Amino acid sequence: MKKTLVLGASPHGYRYSNMAVHRLLAHGHEVVPVGIHNGTIAGIPILTGQPPAEDIDTITLYLNPQHQQQYYQYILSLKPRRIIFNPGAENPQLMRLAREHGIETEIACTLVMLSIQQY
Repeated sequence: MKKTLVLGASPHGYRYSNMAVHRLLAHGHEVVPVGIHNGTIAGIPILTGQPPAEDIDTITLYLNPQHQQQYYQYILSLKPRRIIFNPGAENPQLMRLAREHGIETEIACTLVMLSIQQY
């Protein structure tokens, strides 16, 4: 299973990041939700700031590009295998930086990927 950091996680059930945490868990993936608001998703505390995390396979982004810049170094420091840019999170600058660091990038929807068994 792929340990996944959800960046932009929200405690609000109507947000796609929240739905993604639930679906990732339902598919057996370990999830690290990181957001700007305290709360929980499926009983997992949402971490704030730039918390340490190890062995991250995938970062799935739910932040628009203007809010991503403050996380560039954090994202790169986690050395994920890939970054998924969900709709609205597409960012050519971060994609270029990631590729320069050997990180795969995908413009995709985590929810769709899970539903068609392509995660």
